[in-house]
Amino acid sequence: MEKKDYKFWGWENADVSPITDEYKGINNPRDLYDALSEIWCADTCAPRMRADWTEDNKTLGQCSITAFLAQDIFGGRVYGIERAGGNYHCYNVIGDCAFDLTSEQFGDEKLDYTDNPEQFREVHFGKEEKRLRYEFLKKRLKEKDE
Repeated sequence: MEKKDYKFWGWENADVSPITDEYKGINNPRDLYDALSEIWCADTCAPRMRADWTEDNKTLGQCSITAFLAQDIFGGRVYGIERAGGNYHCYNVIGDCAFDLTSEQFGDEKLDYTDNPEQFREVHFGKEEKRLRYEFLKKRLKEKDE
């Protein structure tokens, strides 16, 4: 079977297996990306970016909730690239596998995935709206295979 080309950073080596069987059909991060591509929407986008969200840029404003959901499924750690305004763009590292399911939102901009600080859900989910978006994304992913 021919391997599909993806646009997210790290997709070529995103071969880690899930640590849970909670999500049917999710066998690696590419499967998760495919499933989330049908779920990401303006309601899961960060409120400050929602006006710019489009079907053509589905990953916009989805990074932290996506990275923490990927962590639930595959384990590992979440790291953040500091952006203008002091926000962090989140991505996943599991052993020697690193990937960023929402990197497409930056177009041709090259992000630096080295030496970034670890991010923690307790901090991110201190913002209730973000925790609620994460819960909604998680619920929709579980419902997808029912």
